Amino acid sequence: MLYDIARPFVFRFDPETAHDLAFGNLERAHRLGLTRLLRPHVADDPVTVMGMRFPNPVGLAAGLDKNADHIDALGDLGFGFIEVGTVTPKPQPGNPNGNMTGNHRPGNIHSGVLTPSIGYGIKGAIWYQGESNAGRAYQYRELFPFMIQSWREEWGLGDFPFYWVQLADFKAEKTEPAESDWAELREAQTMTMKKLPNTGEAVIIDIGEGKDIHPKNKQDVAKRLARWALTETYKVPGIPCRSPIYTAMEKQGPKAVLSFDNVAGGWRPFDVAEPVGFTIAGADRKFVAAQAKILPDGRIEVWSDAVAEPVAVRYAWADNPVCNMYSAAGLPLTPFRTDDFPGVTATAN
Repeated sequence: MLYDIARPFVFRFDPETAHDLAFGNLERAHRLGLTRLLRPHVADDPVTVMGMRFPNPVGLAAGLDKNADHIDALGDLGFGFIEVGTVTPKPQPGNPNGNMTGNHRPGNIHSGVLTPSIGYGIKGAIWYQGESNAGRAYQYRELFPFMIQSWREEWGLGDFPFYWVQLADFKAEKTEPAESDWAELREAQTMTMKKLPNTGEAVIIDIGEGKDIHPKNKQDVAKRLARWALTETYKVPGIPCRSPIYTAMEKQGPKAVLSFDNVAGGWRPFDVAEPVGFTIAGADRKFVAAQAKILPDGRIEVWSDAVAEPVAVRYAWADNPVCNMYSAAGLPLTPFRTDDFPGVTATAN
């Protein structure tokens, strides 16, 4: 309902809004949820309330600030109360598409950004994404390579180079080993290199920021991507681009011995000489922090006094892991696990 008020009114509300509404109408008050309004009989008469003199009701409106004593004093001065009652905001028609708008609407980015570019010559693509899919990391194992293959088919240029950035470290560090959807998403990204040719992954598990999902150090990210392009696409010699990656595990009594690729020149643990970031579990699948040692042949030995018969080992398996393993080329060890235990996103849809 629309109320026409020719003269200013004052009401019990915060000063800033009171001033803004001093020359408004009750329809706006309804929308803001006001429940009690006061209207002066004479708009231009000065008013004294609780010893304070106001030249006009507009000044009074800005000075009330929900003070009950002021409200009572206004009643003594002849101000009238207008009971509006409890206000229920008018329902607004919803978007027929619900939340399926913007980047969330299927096909929006593809049709609006990718399709207009198809047909132009390209040398390759780089990709930096994944955090929005972390809750469905197992799906990403199929979704990500499917997207890459779809792009290649639509461009019609064959298996052009496709390089991506693995998810950075993010969120709070945890003191004990735990499951992690971000770790599972990183795993899904790494798996893609085995599924499709001419692909590569820049590992940045050391560059993220716990409180910023968009870490500010983009230069080192770009340098690691550039290594892939220079080495694999432009065939520039002498530039290592591949991060160390786990290949096999051998059980030797209470210890697990791990083998890796891409460790030419040996290991360079950061900050301390011992490897940091490994966890180990027995048949109960309960992971505990583990000790680790670099062997002369480049393999890494992992153990814990709490695990007599190791079954599985993990490295940097957390949202924001504490880890320190690098190759001599300065590239971080790719986060991994030796097990295939069902993860937290295994059944997520």
